Amino acid sequence: METVVNLTMEILQVADAVAREKGIDREQVLEAMEDAIQKAGRSKYGHEHDIRATVDRSTGEIQLARYLEVAEEIENEVTQLTLEQAQARKADAAVGEFIVDPLPPIDFGRVAAQTAKQVIVQKVRDAERERQYEEYKGRIGEIVNGLVKRVEFGNVTVDLGRSEAVVRRDELLPREHFRRNERVRAYIYDVRSEPRGPQVFLSRTHPQFMVKLFAQEVPEIYDGIIEIDAVARDPGSRAKIGVHSNDSSIDPVGACVGMRGSRVQAVVAELQGEKIDIIPWSPDPATFVVNALAPAEVAKVVLDEDHHKIEVVVPDEQLSLAIGRRGQNVRLASMLTGWDIDILTEEEESERRQKEFMARSETFMEALDVDDVIAHLLVTEGFTEVEEVAYVPLEDISGIEGFDDDLAGELQTRARTFLEAENNRLETQRRDLGVTDELATLTELTVHMLLKLGENDIKTVDDFAGLASDELTDPGDGYLAEFELSEDVANELIMKARVAEGWLTEEEAEEIRVKAAEDAAANDSAPDEPAIAG
Repeated sequence: METVVNLTMEILQVADAVAREKGIDREQVLEAMEDAIQKAGRSKYGHEHDIRATVDRSTGEIQLARYLEVAEEIENEVTQLTLEQAQARKADAAVGEFIVDPLPPIDFGRVAAQTAKQVIVQKVRDAERERQYEEYKGRIGEIVNGLVKRVEFGNVTVDLGRSEAVVRRDELLPREHFRRNERVRAYIYDVRSEPRGPQVFLSRTHPQFMVKLFAQEVPEIYDGIIEIDAVARDPGSRAKIGVHSNDSSIDPVGACVGMRGSRVQAVVAELQGEKIDIIPWSPDPATFVVNALAPAEVAKVVLDEDHHKIEVVVPDEQLSLAIGRRGQNVRLASMLTGWDIDILTEEEESERRQKEFMARSETFMEALDVDDVIAHLLVTEGFTEVEEVAYVPLEDISGIEGFDDDLAGELQTRARTFLEAENNRLETQRRDLGVTDELATLTELTVHMLLKLGENDIKTVDDFAGLASDELTDPGDGYLAEFELSEDVANELIMKARVAEGWLTEEEAEEIRVKAAEDAAANDSAPDEPAIAG
């Protein structure tokens, strides 16, 4: 039997009191006490010994003992003994078991008691931190209320009751200042476990803070009848939100505004007067962009889906309203919709169209050796490039008013002759640059791309295989940035070059493709959130 040191039920009462006060599990407090007693025991009997302590969970009694491991080969004489030695003390002892030697009670001196106290305090603090982290990591995305505890260098420390949180200076609204004991409401956007304890980070500028505030003020949003699809904020100044209703009988904008603006004004007041434009969301990008540019009126919209850009034409007198002060209106509209927005006046658009018309006409006049009348007719009918004239069905040309089959056939012949001569010229230029035929066989690389690569000293398949995709596609300095090559196509081309050079086998390349596809699918299947911008 192990020696029992009876310290009565007081130790259990202390454990219960600490567990209640700190909001942690009673078992964690008792384990901390065992560690402290164990440390005191090792201080008395020697740190080299395997001293263990246990607290009886029902009586509060402490059991202290030395443990000796039964081993085939002795590596540490202090903590191990041979099988023969063990069986001399316990007949059925086996390798891997422990022989337990009970130890007499410890008379806690001042130093030992202080050490034990420090261990208990540290263990309890660690358990409290773990409890706080587990509690708050599941609350990311919530709004919390707290009292300002202190303000240091513009960063606000907030007392949440059972934990502290931080609102960094860049997460506060401009010109916003808090004093000690002021109440603050903010959005939990991150929780991190750090050595000094869990760090709860709050924000008042995060777009989702506005979403959550509207959910508190508008029951229809909380119930899911109205959804906020996108948010764009210029914190403290202006914001735009896109909303739609799942119930056709409920006006989403009116519900968010509230009777005499009561609902939206409650949010505005919390955000220090930040003006909020509530906009009807639409699955049609053009309609959504037009709505997002309100209060400006839009005369015309032209979408470029390949480049994810949208051209908006407004009346001359509406230009400043559409752009907004310091470009704020169009910037927020772009952030809200996710489209690059280019705003033109009707006069500017007319001038640009005229320039494009003349430039395309001149191209046709030079390439096809025709007069300006025929060139103008081709441009008017929507032809923009010589390639289109060369390869469209003949009736698309002969159907132009004033054209016949003979003229259409002659134009196609001239277009194909021009393209063939141009291609031969470019091929000669490519060879003169030293760009190899092997590199030219890589699909998706046009002769113009090959010339650009040659100008940057990328002339062989080996040179190409050594590139990274961003060296080709980076908008700033990518070799092929002007051709708007997608990153996926660039990666595939580089992969083919590496296989051709023997850097990868086709099987290894396929494994990389499969892994990339799986990662992309995993990202696509992640839960959708409103498109937000800060």
